[in-house]
Amino acid sequence: MLYGIVAATTALLLAAVLSALLRVPALRLGVVDRRRQRPLPLFGGVAVVLATCLVAVGGDRFGVTRLGGDVGRLVVTGAVVAALGLVADVRRVKARVLVVGTAVAAACVVPYDETGVPAGLLAVGWITFVALAFRALDHADALAGTVGVVTAFGVGACAAAEVMDGLAVLLSVLAAALTGFLMHNWHPARVGLGSCGSLFTGFVLAASAVSTRAGYGLAPSAGVLFALTAVASADVLLVVLARLLGGRPVLRRGPDHLAHRLRRTGLTGPGVTVLLGLGAFAGVLVGVLVHLGWIADSGVFWVGGGALCVVLVLLRIPGRAPRGSASTQVRGQLRVRNG
Repeated sequence: MLYGIVAATTALLLAAVLSALLRVPALRLGVVDRRRQRPLPLFGGVAVVLATCLVAVGGDRFGVTRLGGDVGRLVVTGAVVAALGLVADVRRVKARVLVVGTAVAAACVVPYDETGVPAGLLAVGWITFVALAFRALDHADALAGTVGVVTAFGVGACAAAEVMDGLAVLLSVLAAALTGFLMHNWHPARVGLGSCGSLFTGFVLAASAVSTRAGYGLAPSAGVLFALTAVASADVLLVVLARLLGGRPVLRRGPDHLAHRLRRTGLTGPGVTVLLGLGAFAGVLVGVLVHLGWIADSGVFWVGGGALCVVLVLLRIPGRAPRGSASTQVRGQLRVRNG
């Protein structure tokens, strides 16, 4: 318990310091998001990955807490996924490369002995989906980081309930590292998470959730896993439906995500982040309570129904502001990234 507090505090401070220090090198090297009014340096994800891995591996190396072989493998594969994301931040990488690379990494961490091969393959697809969903969720200041912190605490609670101490420590360290990063990413952001940090966060959270649900029934586990990642899943569903209905390429970037549409209702950037953070908390809370057996498995249907209603309502809000409208004229000042 004491180590967990010390590790989390260390990760928070380390991520905060690294995020500030890495901002200048990112600007000088041109590793920035140029889709804003001013370029946003993207080495915040590097800070999160370094803080998480260094603190978790350091505690294991010095014998303070043992991560275990499975958790150690998760850290290594997560770092590989982060490296792939860093390449995507530095230079253009095709979407299929990110999908295949993340799927291969996911295949290395699924506990097939507990899930079985068929369910294990489904888990590989789900981990890949969540990792890429978190990358897509990084389209507004502090959004991916806030949802990541909430989800990490929820999955960590599930891991603690399963007496998976090493995994619980890793998730608490990740939550703390994201919190340190958010000190520089809150609106107006001074550093961004980028593909490096968002892919790493989504991958570690999804793989950890799969591990905590290994051995449970497939249908109940699917419900819990969805509840734990309801906001990221709803964002993907919204974008896919909107682009299919609009006859636009699904993989082409555009300002039609959750935060973009909510901003067009008059909400501020921080207001959107808080609202979606509360939505993520509600889904995570239901997922944790179902996992613990404190509420019936049917509780996840309320999360699914709520997410579907939000998607259907936001579909009625234009993904792009009409040409010549006031929202078009101030769009560059909203500081909400296309994703």
